[in-house]
Order: sequence, then structure tokens, then C-alpha cells
Amino acid sequence: MTPQAPTPAYRRLSVEERRSQLLEAALSLFAHSAPEDVSLDDVAEAAGVSRPLVYRYFPGGKQQLYEAALMSAADELRHCFDEPHEGPLLPRLSRALDRYLAFVDQHDTGFSALLQGGSVVETSRTTAIVDGVRRAAAEHILSHLHVDEPGPRLRMTIRMWITAVEAASLIWLDEGKQPPPEELRDWLVEQFVAVLAVTARRDAQTDELVRVLATDL
Repeated sequence: MTPQAPTPAYRRLSVEERRSQLLEAALSLFAHSAPEDVSLDDVAEAAGVSRPLVYRYFPGGKQQLYEAALMSAADELRHCFDEPHEGPLLPRLSRALDRYLAFVDQHDTGFSALLQGGSVVETSRTTAIVDGVRRAAAEHILSHLHVDEPGPRLRMTIRMWITAVEAASLIWLDEGKQPPPEELRDWLVEQFVAVLAVTARRDAQTDELVRVLATDL
């Protein structure tokens, strides 16, 4: 007789492990469907658990689960801009955009629903979470520029560029992810340099930065 393989021992998940499992299942669903199209039953089925168990961890129901999943995605987006402060700036920015566009690609439908708004589960808290990602991205960029006290024109320019990156990402999804991501990345980097150059005509602080960036081109 052929000996049977031993049955894997059942391991009870810790509270954090179970919560992470449910969040991963929710994120996967929200990545490919608008939030209003995802039910708690869908999350339970994707995680292989019962609906009451989902409620045990998220007693606020779908709204609480969505906000927690959104916060998890926001943390992942923030990490896209984590980059060592070494070497020329523009290659650092390119690597951050590579990670950002990979996130957009992976979470296409959910990313669109997240940024375009209008979801029935959208609240002031979810809006604040999304805006927090934008502000964190701006602070990351300013830190790489070694600017501790940005003036209003420079700060506005950086935030305008981040808004342009978001808009380009949504259009990219709508256009069937064309052009290829590496082309989009290079184009966005070039736009970053271009908008700084325009601001430099009116702002001495930005003009000094543009002179430094010229060594990266």
C-alpha cells in the first residue's frame, strides 16, 4: 500500500493574521470592482470564511472594511515613494514612478474608483485617506529635493504635478494601458522637469533647483 500523505495540521490564525487575511481578500476584490459592487458575502467567500466572521473583525460592516482596505492600499502607495536619498534625483523619481504605475496596473478598476470618487461608500474619512497619500508624495519629493521650507509656488508646482500623474494614470487605464508604462514614466519625469522650469521663471527658489536638476539631464 502506498502510504497516504499526512494531513496538514490546522493552525488557528491570530487576530492580526485573520484581519490581514480579510483585508487581502477585500483589496483583491476592490482592485477589480467598484466598492459598491463588492459585498461582505464576496469578501467572506474570497477569504474562505463565514460572513459572521467578517462582521466579528469589522463590526462596522462594509464601510469599516472598505476604509481599512483603503488605508492598507494608501500605505502601499506611500511606500511607492520610499527611495534612498542617493544618486541623481531623476533616476530616483523614475524608480518611484515604476512602483506607482505597477500599483495602478495591479489595482486598475479599484484605482479608478478610488480617485474618481462618486462611490456610495465614499466619506470624508476616505477622501482624507486619499488626500493624505497625495500630501505624503509631495513631502517625499520635497525631501529628495532637500527643501525644508518650500515656498508657495514650489509647493503648488509639486502638488500640481502629482495631480497630473493621477490624471495620466486614469487616462492610461482608460486607453488600455497605452503607451507602455516605461514610456509613460519617462514622459511624466520630463513633465516634472518642464513644470519646474516654468515656475522657475517666477520663483528664485525653484530656479535654483532647476539649475541643480540640469546636471541630471
